Amino acid sequence: MAGMGLSEGMQSVSKDLMADPAALRSRILEALYLDCDDSSIFQAENGAGAASSSVMLLLGEQPAGTGSPASAGHRGVEIALILNKRSRRVRQAGDLCCPGGAVEPQLDPYLAKLLLLPGSPLARWPHWSQYQNRECRESARLLALLLATGLRESWEEMRLNPLSIALLGTLPPQRLLLFRRIIHPMVGWVKWRQRFVPSWEVEKIVRIPLRTLLDPAHYACYRLHVPPRLEQRFNHHTQDMPCFLYQDGRQTEMLWGATYKIVMSFLARVFGFTPPEPGALPLVPGILDESYIYGRDD
Repeated sequence: MAGMGLSEGMQSVSKDLMADPAALRSRILEALYLDCDDSSIFQAENGAGAASSSVMLLLGEQPAGTGSPASAGHRGVEIALILNKRSRRVRQAGDLCCPGGAVEPQLDPYLAKLLLLPGSPLARWPHWSQYQNRECRESARLLALLLATGLRESWEEMRLNPLSIALLGTLPPQRLLLFRRIIHPMVGWVKWRQRFVPSWEVEKIVRIPLRTLLDPAHYACYRLHVPPRLEQRFNHHTQDMPCFLYQDGRQTEMLWGATYKIVMSFLARVFGFTPPEPGALPLVPGILDESYIYGRDD
């Protein structure tokens, strides 16, 4: 069986949500708060030798049908996932990723204190007071720290205005074994029509409509060929991984790896979506080289 996708009932619910941004925001807030506790946010915090990072899974409105000729006749707006495409000057060049990075211990604790002030994205989170009452003080401090890191990195990478973000919740952390890092995703809603300015780390901003992420036809199996000199880091000369393909103008963008897992975690919690099994999907070949892991010298 290729994959569950969405049941008929969930398809109807999802279409209704896509047409109503306010209802979708409420659904996300409710779904993510049910999982918002110590076990989901900080379960991987004690990973031996792994650095903590925070990323922002960003959602925003755009004109309906953007990037899709088949939907050009639609009216109104639709919700899209907003990602960065990493530039060739950094590691993992060409990957789609959520803006974010490692916690900066000399700066982020001070920024986290600002998030406790009225009007901040954390203070405006509808569940913040409940979370503080339900959880211990240390968990609230860590949540503020991780959000501060994600917002700071988003400003540095794409000039995302922190005050334009509405925090919707958190997702369980993902462990990035290749780079010994634990990624903590924060889900945020961006005001429509905000203008982004990519830094040198970002090649471009990619917006993927949620409707395409819920379509099993956009999924494939990424067969990554590993050179002999790198096999010891992967244990095999090939790696098969699920991926999502999106036609952005004339270029096909691929979502895979840790960011793919983060996005799938979000879709499962909010929509009950299950992606197709990779074994039943068409293969997309790729080659992993040193520049991907270590970056380029130029």
